[in-house]
Order: sequence, then structure tokens, then C-alpha cells
Amino acid sequence: MTTDRAVPPRRAPVSAVLSVVLLCWVALAVTVAVVPGIAAVTGGAVLLAAAVLGLLGAVLRPAAAVLLTHAGWAGVFGGWLLGQAVLFYLALSITPGLQVAGFWTAFWASWMYAGLVSAGLWVVTAGQGGMVVRHLLRVNRRVRRTAATSDVPGVVVVQIDGLSAPLARWALAAGTMPTLARWLGSGSHTLVEWHAQLPATTPASQAGLLHGASAGVPAFRWYEKESGRLVVTNRPRDSALVESRLSDGRGLLADGGVSVSNVFSGDAPTSVLTMSTVGGRGPARYVATYLLDPFGLTRSLFLTAAEIVKELHQARRQRLRRVRPRTARTASYVLLRGLTNVLLRHLNLSIVAEHVMRGAPVIYCDFVDYDEIAHHAGPTRPEALAALEGIDDVLATLEAVVAAAPRPYRFVVVSDHGQSQGATFAQRYGVTLDDVVQRLAPAAGTSAAAGGQDEHAGRVRVLTNELRRGSGSEAPAAPGAEIVVAASGNLALVYLTRVPGRASMEEIEQRHPLLLPGLVEHPGIGWVMVRSRRLGPVVLGRAGCRHLRDDRIEGQDPLAGYGPAAAADLRRHDELRHTGDIVVNSVYDPVTQEVAAFEELIGCHGGLGGWQDRPLLVHPSAWPVDAELAGADAVHRQLVRWLERFGGRAGR
Repeated sequence: MTTDRAVPPRRAPVSAVLSVVLLCWVALAVTVAVVPGIAAVTGGAVLLAAAVLGLLGAVLRPAAAVLLTHAGWAGVFGGWLLGQAVLFYLALSITPGLQVAGFWTAFWASWMYAGLVSAGLWVVTAGQGGMVVRHLLRVNRRVRRTAATSDVPGVVVVQIDGLSAPLARWALAAGTMPTLARWLGSGSHTLVEWHAQLPATTPASQAGLLHGASAGVPAFRWYEKESGRLVVTNRPRDSALVESRLSDGRGLLADGGVSVSNVFSGDAPTSVLTMSTVGGRGPARYVATYLLDPFGLTRSLFLTAAEIVKELHQARRQRLRRVRPRTARTASYVLLRGLTNVLLRHLNLSIVAEHVMRGAPVIYCDFVDYDEIAHHAGPTRPEALAALEGIDDVLATLEAVVAAAPRPYRFVVVSDHGQSQGATFAQRYGVTLDDVVQRLAPAAGTSAAAGGQDEHAGRVRVLTNELRRGSGSEAPAAPGAEIVVAASGNLALVYLTRVPGRASMEEIEQRHPLLLPGLVEHPGIGWVMVRSRRLGPVVLGRAGCRHLRDDRIEGQDPLAGYGPAAAADLRRHDELRHTGDIVVNSVYDPVTQEVAAFEELIGCHGGLGGWQDRPLLVHPSAWPVDAELAGADAVHRQLVRWLERFGGRAGR
């Protein structure tokens, strides 16, 4: 789909406008009739009050959003909680023929009114994206009027977190993503697969996609011996540290770009809800504006509640049907799913739409909906595939919005990695990898670093930190144990913290003679990589080993079945700074394509095995792919070349 501005979006039909007016009138009439302390002389007074309420909101909300941003988190939250009530109280107080007992009566009535309007809009507009499009165009009309026009195309990059190319083709065939299917079917876009090098994680891939520097991220979490610090890349302070190391000032978004809801900023001058750049009044303004928008927020809250109910139903259905593998879907995850899959998605959409109307040259936004559900339900499960429908709706909405933008726009859709499915290591064997290491090295204290909800809990942390205008009170972790086990999906990095630098295979065998043989023999472990003083990097398996320096195999190849790029990926990973003294990958069954995550996640990524290293890139067909897309750095270079050739970036 190549979007130009030849055909502007149609204005809302008169019938739609009248429907909304009628809905607000009815909702206010019901509220006045039900809530004690509010009285109306005539139905005309109620209609007039509804009109006054709409006018007050249109005039006062933009100024209130800017003002409350200066008060930080407390101001924004207070404005969200009380703002609608204040407007409601004013509207009813100044409208002839209406009486209201006091502010707190108006407070409760305002929430009832908002709920009725949202429920009514949901019923009236179910399945229709036009209402959302018209709303986004209306709230950004002032931005559009002041934006400079240009004939140079801009680029909107939508990242679908965690979607593998094979599963995307499946979803397209199933009709789950009709917008993307239409782009591909029309010939405007092409879908290609690229290889995500080890580790297949969002931080590593975004370090490559946005900065061309994926070598700076050896896993989702790792230990740094020099500082005694455990780095977890979804902590804003840690992601800022990592970006400071890998940024050269010329990232993908350096020339006027916008980063939305990413791990790293790509050197964008405007960065919103991005982990490495949280804080500042600018980003908080977007959050405040969204929270004070009655249509966007109230609609999102109702849909968030619906998402939570849907999750409870889907989890119960899995239990009743005895679906295997499955994992516990805790209360914290239920809430997290509602926040990330509705509230955060809608917030991201509103931010991207605003910057499209501002004419930003390139915008990059990460949508985590599918990845979040796939972790807990499984990447191929119906509820995970259904999450792709919401992201496809985002593409359809943006396609309509950009038709009114001050410049033409092109769309690129990319994923950062795929996911692989399987029962977890702990489910299969009743112990964690940390337990296994401690048993094999009993004299050494061990510390485990893994958390099943760490990845996307960071998104909520970013949102709250944006409102606080800071990165919170995080402190770098210093485990203090002799051995640290840092798990990322079905990959784990094991560190001997008291050995400076990279501990050699010989030193590990001397200090802990049972450790390497015990790990290799465990049925839940597919292979172990260590570095020998004499032989260089060696991959050890139960029935053989592979010497990566000269690619010599003794016995059975431990990497057989892990894919043609496995050996090359491990050679590269062996050279990464802060890689583990021992690199451990779970068992993998090539027949079922199942792995065994070291975290409590049914769908996982980070190691080798399955579809986790097979992400996708959907790009305009007129844009040629110049070289093999082996690794996120290669995709970054291709994206930069496209921006330089077709607009959005000055040549280096």
C-alpha cells in the first residue's frame, strides 16, 4: 500500500454526527434520571447541557493537558480523575433548567455518563474503524493546520513484536490480518523473512534495527563482572545505559524521527514511552492529553475491562480443555494484558497519529499485543492469533489517517523475532536451571535472574515513569553470589562472578568439576557452549561436540536440528562482550518444534530452536532489498538506505 494524499478522508456523515449527539443526549438524560441530586425541568435543558459539556471540553481540555503536565504524575492522575467531573459540574451549573446538588454529585454522575456514552459508542461503532479515524483527525486538526506540507514521502514503521514470518503467513491465509493481506495482494508491498541472530530478543533486535549495534546486547538480561551489575533491558535506567554505549548519534530516527514505545530511541529527537529516554515534560504531555480525552480514555478503559474478562474466559477454557502446554495466568498478568493490549495500544496509536499530522519524516512504534499473549498462551494459540487482529486494525486506521497528512507516507511492517512454544524447563523436570546449577556446584552460592513477566511489565514501568518525569528509583542489581544464572527464554548465561573476564572451560572444570558434565547430561539441555584456552569456543552435547574455530565435529553434532545458521550465530555470540562463561540452550525437538524455556513462559524467544529467529519485514515492493538480511544490523542498513533514497533522511 502506497499512501498518497490525493483523496482526503471523508468528513463524518451527518447521520453519524446526529447519532453521537443523540447518544450523548440519551446518556445524559439517563444519568439525570438515575443519580439523586440532579434535576432537569425539560428534555431540552438536558440537550442544551450535553451541548455545553461538549463545548467546554473542546475549549478547556487542551489547555488543561498542558497545565497538568507541569504538575507531574499527581497532576495528570488528578486531572484524569477529576477533570471530567469539573466539566460536568460546570456544564450543569450554567445550563438553565438544570440543578445539581454539589460537586460530588456531579463527580459520580460524570463517570456514569462517560460509561453510558462509551458503551453506546461501542455498540454503535462495533467493527467500524471510521469513528476512531474521525476522532483522531478531529483532535489533531490544529496540528495539521500548522504543519508544513511536503512532497517528500515519510515512513511509518510498525513493529509487530514477536511475530515470526511462518506464523504471519498462516495468519494472512486465515484472514486474521486483512489490511496487511490487501497490501500484499495488491502488489504494493512484499513480505520477506530475515534472520534474527542469537539472542532473538527485542532489546538485541532493536539495538540492531534502530542503531545498527546489536552486538552490544548479549541477551535480554546479563551480568557484568566489572561492576557487579545485573543488566535487565526493560529497566529504564539499564536501557539508557545500554543505549549510551551503542549510540553513535546517527541511529535510524536521527533526522527528525519519532520513537514510540520502544526499548531504544534510534537517536530520535522526539522519543515517547521509550525505555531508554523516559522522563521530561514533552512525553508526559502525550500521556496527559490521552488521559483527559473522554472518547479515547473511557473507550480504552471499557475495552481494557473487556480484555481482562476475555483473558479470564480464555484461561479457564484452557484449563477445562486440558490444553498442554500451558502456564498459570496470574492476576498480575491478567491486568498487564489489559493494559498493554488495549490501553497502551490505543495510546501508541494516538501518538503516532499526532506525529503523522505533524509531518514527521519517520516514525517507529512497537506494538507488543501479540508477543504478550503468546508468552502466556502460546504463539500458535487462538487468543494469540486474535491479538493480531487488533494490530491489523491499527494499520487500517493509520492508512486512513495518513490520507489527511501534510505529506505522503509509506508503511513498513517489521518484527523483531519470532517465538517458539513448549512446556517450561521447570514444568518438565520439577526444578529450575538455577536449582540444577546449585546441585552441580554445591560449594558455590547461586543467584537466578529471570522473570516471566519482566519483558512487558517494563512497558507499564515506562508509562508510570513518563508521568513522574524520571526513571524512578531503580538500583543496579548486585547478586553477590559466586555463580549467576541469567535466563532469557530458552537461553541462559552462567557467570562465575569471582573469575575476572571470561572463565575458560579448563578453569570451570577445575573449580566445579561436576558442572559442565552435569549440564550436558541433563535431558532438558540441548547444548552448552564454553571457550577453551587451547581450542577456542566449543559446543558440548550429550553425544558429541563441535569446535567452532575450525568447525570440526566429534561424535554427533550437538547443533543438529537447530538450523543452518546455528554455528555462525554461536561464533558471533562467543565474541560478544558480557556473554556468559557458560552459554546454555534448552533441548529442542525438531519434530514438534518445542523448546523448554528457563522462564515460566509457554511461548519464548532468546535462544535457538523453532521459529524464534525467523522475523519478517514487509516493505513497499518498489523498494529493492540490496543484500541478504542476516541479522538486525543488516535490516538497519537496508532501512537507512531506503530512507536516504526515498526520503526521510539525509545521506551520511
